[in-house]
Amino acid sequence: MHTFTFVFLAALTLATSAKLWLALRQIRHVAAQRGLVPAEFSGQVSLASHQKAADYNRAKTRLEIVHILLDAGVLLAFTLGGGLQALDDRLGALLAPGLWRGTALILGVVLIASLLEIPLNVYRTFVIEARFGFNKATPTLFVADLLKQTLLALLFGVPLLLSVLWLMAEAGPDWWLYVWLTWMTFNLLVLALYPSFIAPLFNKFTPLGNAALKSRIEQFLQKCGFRAEGLFVMDGSKRSGHGNAYFTGFGKGKRIVFFDTLLAQLDDNEIEAVLAHELGHFKRHHVYKRLAWMFVVSLLFLRLLAWLMDKSWFYQGLNVTSQGTAMALILFFLVIPVFGFLLQPLASLYSRKHEFEADRYAAQQSSARHLIQALVKLYRDNASTLTPDPLHSAVYDSHPPAAQRIAQLRNAMHNG
Repeated sequence: MHTFTFVFLAALTLATSAKLWLALRQIRHVAAQRGLVPAEFSGQVSLASHQKAADYNRAKTRLEIVHILLDAGVLLAFTLGGGLQALDDRLGALLAPGLWRGTALILGVVLIASLLEIPLNVYRTFVIEARFGFNKATPTLFVADLLKQTLLALLFGVPLLLSVLWLMAEAGPDWWLYVWLTWMTFNLLVLALYPSFIAPLFNKFTPLGNAALKSRIEQFLQKCGFRAEGLFVMDGSKRSGHGNAYFTGFGKGKRIVFFDTLLAQLDDNEIEAVLAHELGHFKRHHVYKRLAWMFVVSLLFLRLLAWLMDKSWFYQGLNVTSQGTAMALILFFLVIPVFGFLLQPLASLYSRKHEFEADRYAAQQSSARHLIQALVKLYRDNASTLTPDPLHSAVYDSHPPAAQRIAQLRNAMHNG
């Protein structure tokens, strides 16, 4: 066995086993806590709601186990199973070597992986989400979304792929730096286009019509020194019963978006508190910090790819005989998540730190009590488990567990 083959299999086995073990821990822990509402939520969350959240979480986690196994199987099929080399050989009989053949190889891999994901997404939407009363999407809407996503991926992805492959082949030994600059520009472009051009393809955005709430929010934003292009309501209920709110855009194009489901769940005081939390992300520069980290990590990964691209053992260890820019690129992005799994807890920890900071900002600028009330309603109405397994949560959760968030906000109330 090739040395890198052994390293790859060991890393894949370790990562997959860890994911399965964590998923099983989550299922067992949530089931064990199903019979009793945590003391800090008694009187606010009924036992029926708590049990619904437990059952919903376990159903999603069971599906995630299938997803973990599918991902591992697809990765092995593409690499050691010879699928990637077979696809390249097939394309070699149809297309001459060059940018279009390399682009076709990458698009072919993405297409196959995406098609295999569709049954899981169908089951998640029309079985799990429907069973627990959250799905509002019709099969027609589901297919329409899928087609729009595919067309957008082609519209943006093909020019990006052509540019990246051309730079890898023609820009010399420092190609990775030019690709990184192209990648940064592309991400910033998508972020700028998303609010006005991409998001409206999937949802309807209307100006907030509640005059009293709009006036209150505008006064709150003025007090916090925040200027937005507008306040919008998104028809989230078209697809799901889950509620949310978010900021989007940059500079003068910033806008605030409320799901219509969120406005139906919360009163005005609670909406202001949730808005204060989201504003806390902006005021603490979390979006820019995450972008900066993403750009730093992508730079390091591209430099690593530049080093690996000329190493024959990288291809041979993954059962590939065709060496080239496109093959190196797709192999790298197939394999790197296996080795990057160990970074997942750090990414989650960093994200939870930002959530705590945003909660503290909301407690200072609005009301900790109203934010607690809003969070409890959202946990209850969105069937978010109040009792996640601590280790599973530490590895995966971008938001702190409910009990920790509520405890911090209650401390803020007592100290404020």
